Amino acid sequence: MYDMIDAYIRQLVQESSPKRTAWNMERVRQGKLAHWNYIDGCMLTALLSLSDITADPLYADFVERFVDVFILEDGTIRTYDPSKYNLDDINEGRVLFPLYRRTGQEKYRLAAQRLAQQLKDQPRTREGNFWHKLIYPNQIWLDGIYMAQPFRALYAREMGDRDYSDIVQQIETVRARMFNPEKGLYYHGCDATKTVFWADAATGCSQNFWLRAIGWFATALADLLEIVDDPAALDRLRPIFTELMAGIAPYADEDTAMYYQVVDQGAREGNYLETSGSCMIAYAMLKGARTGVLPKAYAALGKRTFDGIIRRYLRVDGKDVELGGICLVAGLGPADNPRRDGSYAYYISEPVVKNDAKGVAPFVMCYTEVIRSLPA
Repeated sequence: MYDMIDAYIRQLVQESSPKRTAWNMERVRQGKLAHWNYIDGCMLTALLSLSDITADPLYADFVERFVDVFILEDGTIRTYDPSKYNLDDINEGRVLFPLYRRTGQEKYRLAAQRLAQQLKDQPRTREGNFWHKLIYPNQIWLDGIYMAQPFRALYAREMGDRDYSDIVQQIETVRARMFNPEKGLYYHGCDATKTVFWADAATGCSQNFWLRAIGWFATALADLLEIVDDPAALDRLRPIFTELMAGIAPYADEDTAMYYQVVDQGAREGNYLETSGSCMIAYAMLKGARTGVLPKAYAALGKRTFDGIIRRYLRVDGKDVELGGICLVAGLGPADNPRRDGSYAYYISEPVVKNDAKGVAPFVMCYTEVIRSLPA
């Protein structure tokens, strides 16, 4: 079974180039040219993790060649526009740190500085959290925690002052504003002004619990708990992570241990077991157990989820292997896109695709944790 996964990943890498990857279905559908983006960033991060475990130079060499198309010698990042204040654009910067360690090339450090400067200037809510993007003023999305905060922590640890206080404060604000203790789940977004069309007038939160948003948040916390090296910061992050994992675990499907697109709506008509968010939750559980933050029982549940994804959505089509069940995209607004209202009907209406990196990358990340858990 796992040999098929290895072949699948190699196939995707060998069929990809910076101009056209085999995993960025969103860009292909929109006819976009190659650009610096979080979707490729997720996949490159996953490939570097796989390279660390397997020692196969194919993956790290590919990442370096890919990134070098965008990073110029002075640290300029081709196609990146900091004036958009888009947290998604920070995510791909995570690969700059291992590339800098691997090669010693100054351009990677300079590029990381450019991304860090965007975050210094990023607009914030009145409580101090980053706006998700300039086009989403005063809005906090769970996605944004993953897109920005692990990069910030890596920068603080490897190139900065090791001050993680603002990272922790922003996550604690998310916990205070976006966690529903009765459900044990987090809402997708929160509008600090409580006025945007999709927000609850009393809380500012969106209506539903979208799986991948929760998955992004879980993955961010699992990664931060490994990156951050300050005991006081870790003491504040651990209970948020353990509460999150305890909250979502009961929603695992009995048969597959996967999770539904709208987490708490189970088998309601139109709902489905979704790959990307299930991979993210499984990854967080496996990593949390491996690093000692979570009890070992979570590793078993994460492994069940991973195996359930394989049984349900990994398919061989001739010589090709495909991973299905991936929600292509979902968001909230902006004002000129009222369809994206955070309703149940909206979340189940978005396209479900195969081989998109928003699902493939977490699948590979989860696979690396499964490999780490296997007997030597």
